[in-house]
Amino acid sequence: MQGPAGEELKHQFIIRPNDYAIDWNIMANGADKLFTQGKLNINWHAEPRQQQKDVGYERQGTNFSVCFYADNDFDYISSKSDKKIDKPIQWVSVAQQFFNSTLLSKNSFASGEIHQERETSDTSHVIARVESNLQSTIPAGSSPAILLQLFYGPNDYKILKNQAPGMDKIVNLGRDFYSFVRPINVYIIMPVFDFFHKFIGSYGVVILLLTLFIRLLTSPLIYKSYLSGAKMKVLKPEMDALKKKYPDQQQYGIEQMKLFREAGVNPLGGCIPALLQIPIFFALYSFFNSNIALRGQKFLWADDLSLYDSVLNLGFNIPFYGSHVSLFTLLAVITSFLISWYGMANAPDQGNPALKYMPYIFPVLLLGFFNKLPSALTWYYTVSNVITLVLQWFIQKYIIDHDKILAKMEENKKKPKTKSKWQERMEQMQQSQQKVQQSKGK
Repeated sequence: MQGPAGEELKHQFIIRPNDYAIDWNIMANGADKLFTQGKLNINWHAEPRQQQKDVGYERQGTNFSVCFYADNDFDYISSKSDKKIDKPIQWVSVAQQFFNSTLLSKNSFASGEIHQERETSDTSHVIARVESNLQSTIPAGSSPAILLQLFYGPNDYKILKNQAPGMDKIVNLGRDFYSFVRPINVYIIMPVFDFFHKFIGSYGVVILLLTLFIRLLTSPLIYKSYLSGAKMKVLKPEMDALKKKYPDQQQYGIEQMKLFREAGVNPLGGCIPALLQIPIFFALYSFFNSNIALRGQKFLWADDLSLYDSVLNLGFNIPFYGSHVSLFTLLAVITSFLISWYGMANAPDQGNPALKYMPYIFPVLLLGFFNKLPSALTWYYTVSNVITLVLQWFIQKYIIDHDKILAKMEENKKKPKTKSKWQERMEQMQQSQQKVQQSKGK
């Protein structure tokens, strides 16, 4: 483009083979006549379209606009429709579940403003429209060059990490309230997953081996959990006797705590290891949802491990469940139910109906929640549950000696006991509640 006074503006695009990035260089002659106050305004539009089978689920996994600032700060916009930015920006991106369109500046944009319109109707658009108004400062000189780059490619962690600073954060490996799981994915899950895939082509088998690795890694915690369960099972007859002797729940709770203290049993021993495994589940949830390597990969009856598997399309929608039947989800729910049933069969009666039925309610909740999840995740959950069932049976039958546990607890009962501060507070609270109920009864 050439002006009447000889000023000239050139756009140069450089396309390299086997590269997702396109260099976009803007060169100017007579910049003082072309740009007002030495500023270049760039208006960038994007209209992301559907790439996955389930557009509703794809919208959930789409980070509508993401930015990376010159001060190494990462930000993404998923709920706000407008955002003004008053600090230097290295790049701005519209990132879908597995692909992104990104505009980069090698000299940083000085400021910008982003406007987006969310798509809620049932169309092929994931987002109706994203508009970025970016301002770049013209370098000094009579013939300055503005060096930009366009990236159109996959949300592949390794590719993005080598593309530009911070672009690997486009891949959602842990964000917001579960951002603490990102290191688990980056330093443990992803390297192990890639290692297994070097030797095995089937991603379904890779997920199975990854599951075995995780269970081996967490086996000490699992063993402690089962050992605690075995101790509770040994105490079950005595706890049942206490329940008959003390029908009042408050008094029963006090006597129950005394029994635990005398036997050297921690009632939370089985819960804490289970809680420590929650970060692993959140890590895998984000990993399988964002792993583009699983896209289009078949395993057993699943046509695509990045999507839910469907063995039956119902033709109508069931609230909370959906319009299809996922077999991996059914297997995950059934095995979860068996784990709950086995655990309840070996646990003492708490006398609380909510606690009594909660383990059976949880698998039903999973049925609705898991039905739309990627089959890679539900396959992992199924394998993990099967391993849990096998371990429960094997450890209880061949490793844990219930007679030795009983003898050890009987020995503990004979030793002088000192109450921990937590036990003292619990007993004081139970005693005060008992006094309040007795006073109300009078």
